[in-house]
Amino acid sequence: MSKGRRWFGTDGIRGRVGQTPMTPDFVLRLGWALGTVLAREQASPKVVIGKDTRLSGYMLESALEAGLSAAGARSLLLGPIPTPAVSLLTTTFRAQAGIVVSASHNPYEDNGIKIFGADGYKLKDAREDEIEALLDDELACVGADAYGKAQRIEDARGRYIEFCKSTFRAESLAGMKIALDCAHGASYQVAPLILQELGAELISIGTRPDGTNINRDCGSTKPQRLQDAVVENNADIGVALDGDADRCLLVNRRGELIDGDAILYILARDRQRRGKLHGPVVGTLMSNYGLEQALARQDIAFERAKVGDRYVFERMLATQATLGGEPSGHVLVRDRAQTGDGIVTALQVLAVMVNAGAELDTLCEDLEPLPQELVNVRCEGRVMAEILAHEDVLAAARGVEQRLEGRGRLLLRPSGTEPLVRVMTEAADAELARACAEEVAQAVRAAASAG
Repeated sequence: MSKGRRWFGTDGIRGRVGQTPMTPDFVLRLGWALGTVLAREQASPKVVIGKDTRLSGYMLESALEAGLSAAGARSLLLGPIPTPAVSLLTTTFRAQAGIVVSASHNPYEDNGIKIFGADGYKLKDAREDEIEALLDDELACVGADAYGKAQRIEDARGRYIEFCKSTFRAESLAGMKIALDCAHGASYQVAPLILQELGAELISIGTRPDGTNINRDCGSTKPQRLQDAVVENNADIGVALDGDADRCLLVNRRGELIDGDAILYILARDRQRRGKLHGPVVGTLMSNYGLEQALARQDIAFERAKVGDRYVFERMLATQATLGGEPSGHVLVRDRAQTGDGIVTALQVLAVMVNAGAELDTLCEDLEPLPQELVNVRCEGRVMAEILAHEDVLAAARGVEQRLEGRGRLLLRPSGTEPLVRVMTEAADAELARACAEEVAQAVRAAASAG
C-alpha cells in the first residue's frame, strides 16, 4: 500500500547508501515496480539508465537492472552521463522511461534516483502513485522466457554531444579560453569534448573521478578552485557544473561568480533584443529582488514559482515562458532543451558573448543584486504552519513588509527537509536587511518557544 510519497520528490529519491531508502533491495524493488507498471501498457518496455560517477552507482545500477528484468522490462545502459542526457535519450530511443542514478550536488556517500517518463519529463503524480502502490507488494517475477534483457549503449555520449553542439547558435568558440570544472561528475567526459569541438581553448579541472571525489571542493557548490583558475590563466570565462550537470554557474574574468539569476538576465536581454523572448521570465521565491527590478527596467515580465525546478517548469508551461530557473544555476531554456541542462545553459551564454563580442561581466552590468540576509530558526517538535500563523509573527512580518515596500522584500517559509523556519530579507541597505530579518526571526523564536 502507498504510504504517502516515501521516495518521490522534486529531485527524485534521495538517501544515504546503507540507510533507508537507498539500499540495493529497495532499488531492486523500485525497478520491479516501475517495470511492472510500464508492462501494463506495453509488452517488454524499454528503460534507459544513466548514472554519475559515485562508487555506489555500480551497485544501484545493477539492482535497477535486476528489478526491471524481473518485471520483463529491457534496460538500455548509458553509463556515466549527465541527467539531461538521460531525459534526451529517453525520447531518442523511444523508451517508456528513463532513470538517473545520482544525488546531484550531494557528497559521494549519498545517492539517489530520478525518473523521467516517455516524454523526457519528470513523472506525473498519477504515475508516481502507481509505482508507490506496488512497493510493498510481493515481488513476482515474470516467466523465465520473459525476463528483460540489458544492452550497453556505446554511442550514448556521442549522441548527447552532438545534441549539445546543435544548441550553440554562433560561429565557433575559436579564440576563447574557457576554464571548466566538471565536479568529477557525470560530465567529465562529454563537457570537455563539446567545448573543444566548438573551438575553445580549455583549462579543465574536476575531470578525474575516482568514485569518492564527486563535488569534493569543486563544481558549482564549491567554485573557488575555478575562480582561482580563471584569474591565474587569464581565461575569458569559467564554467562550473554540478555532479549530474543539470546546473551551471559561471565566473567572469575577475574571478567573480555569476549565478543563475544573472544567467537568466543575460539570456532574457539577448532574446528580447532578437524578438525571441516568449512569456515572462520565471524565477522562484529565492530569486533576488534585484533581478525582478532589473527585468522590470527592461519591460520584461517576471513571475515567481515555489522553490524547485519542477515548480519552475510547471509555471513555464502555464505561461508559455522561454526562460526560467533558480539562483543555484538550475536554468531551463525551453527553446533549446526540455529539461535543465548545465552544459546547454553555458553554451547559450557563450553564444551571446560571441555574437555580441562582449565580455561576461558587461552583459549583466545593469543587474544589481540586493544584499540578502537569511536566518534559520529551529522549531523542534512544533507544527510549522501554527508558528507561521501566530499573531505576533504575522504582525512582525506586516511591519517589515511595510518598511521594505518598493525597496526590498521578506520571505518567510518552512524548510521542506528540516524543522526550520527560514526568514529571508533583501534590501539595498544591508543593515536594514539584517535588522528586518532579525526582527521577524525573534518573533518566530518567541512563537516556537510558547506553549
